[in-house]
Amino acid sequence: MQMSGAVQSAGSKIEAQVWRIAAVVVLGTIMSVLDTTIVNVALDTLGKDLNASVDQIQWVVTGYLLALAAVIPVSGWASRRFSSRSVYMVSLVMFTAGSVLCGLAQSVESLVAFRVIQGIGGGMLVPTGQMILVRAAGPRNLPKVMSAIGVPIVLAPIFGPTLGGLLLEHVSWQSIFLVNLPVGILTLAAAIKLLPKDRPEGAERLDFLGLGILSVGLVGITYGLAETGSAGTLIAASVLVPLGIGLLGVAAFVLRALKVPNPLLNVRLYADRAFAAASITTFCLGAALFGAMVLMPLYFQTVRGQDAVTTGLLLIPQGLGAAVAMGLSGRATERWGGGVTAAIGTLITLVATIPFVLLGADTSFALIAAAMVFRGFGIGMSIMPAMTAAYSVLTPDQVTHATPQLTTLQRVGGSMGTAILTVILQSHLETAGASQAAMAQAFGTTFLWVMGISAAALVPTLMLARIERRARRGPAPAPQAAPAEPPLVELETRELALESA
Repeated sequence: MQMSGAVQSAGSKIEAQVWRIAAVVVLGTIMSVLDTTIVNVALDTLGKDLNASVDQIQWVVTGYLLALAAVIPVSGWASRRFSSRSVYMVSLVMFTAGSVLCGLAQSVESLVAFRVIQGIGGGMLVPTGQMILVRAAGPRNLPKVMSAIGVPIVLAPIFGPTLGGLLLEHVSWQSIFLVNLPVGILTLAAAIKLLPKDRPEGAERLDFLGLGILSVGLVGITYGLAETGSAGTLIAASVLVPLGIGLLGVAAFVLRALKVPNPLLNVRLYADRAFAAASITTFCLGAALFGAMVLMPLYFQTVRGQDAVTTGLLLIPQGLGAAVAMGLSGRATERWGGGVTAAIGTLITLVATIPFVLLGADTSFALIAAAMVFRGFGIGMSIMPAMTAAYSVLTPDQVTHATPQLTTLQRVGGSMGTAILTVILQSHLETAGASQAAMAQAFGTTFLWVMGISAAALVPTLMLARIERRARRGPAPAPQAAPAEPPLVELETRELALESA
């Protein structure tokens, strides 16, 4: 595949063209990820203005998530069939058009339908953008570039409620969706000018049966987890039935993918221990990041009585810590490897969660802010190095299979973490009554589970670090007969060996 000269040599300096491509991908990522949380603060207002019940209005969020889950798996095939650049721009247009339609919606039914259109575009946008960037960056510069695009992934969900609260308070709920129009137009213009032209790879015929099975599986899991909010428990029939169907669908897809010659997703990638460890880490960190993200806004509003805008501002310290870590994670990954860097970040996240276990009704906001900075730093040092490590063991033709899988793992991990932690919190709040001290203790108890999830993420990062260390110390691989392009991990290992020589 030709990338207009954007692919790097082994030099340490990243070409300006790669940073321009990264800027386009970051803009698209911001829009997609931001819309997973920006709407949350407006649900009450939407329900009143559209005369909808809580169960009805929740579909504004659930419909978007279901659309994301359904289309992410097909993004790899579409990129191979039509070229990554074409799919990225079409997805961008669909997301922007869906956003405008949402802003013009007159009923809850039309709003949910338009959110599905928005979700289809957003679901294809992030993995396709990452495919373009991974190829353009080249193996040597992958850690630095991946750390750069990690910023919106971590910051957008944090700043989403703040931006949503400000728009809701000073403009209208329609502006929450219409704000994507100018950003979408700007990103599309930049994409047309800056993204390298690539040729379709001549993809195999789409596995419609596999797509149908996997879509049922992912939608079932996402829907079941989303239902925990209204059911208030993980063992309700409305949760277990779709969740069971979803798990069976995913299992059936895996079995089929192992047998057919051209599966929708190459699940054989998990036979590589490094990729498998990095994937498990991505899943657990997604649960720890997005799952815990719902707790602090509820604490500030429920226990401390803060409004939506103030709550959003109080969440900023975690974003600042993550931003600092993102700037360091690329260099740390180059020096120590993705596994070691992710392990350090996960350990920091684990330790920084301890103050939240001790939350009280009058805990100093300064102390909470300090703890959030360190926790954000840990998250920023872990999530993108783990994904970088996953990409480092792939050959270029495997990237289109791996990217949608990693994106799906992160989002499903976030959904599962959110569902589990929400149910745990709700059960403890029901026994807490109206006492602020008891409610604060309920949040502290829930954060014990966050520590458990973070500890679970630590195990695969240590495994990944061990695998990378062995790869560096092992003998050089025997030359092969004129490979089209060596695996990224081989190039990275050779360069590190030259630097240390």
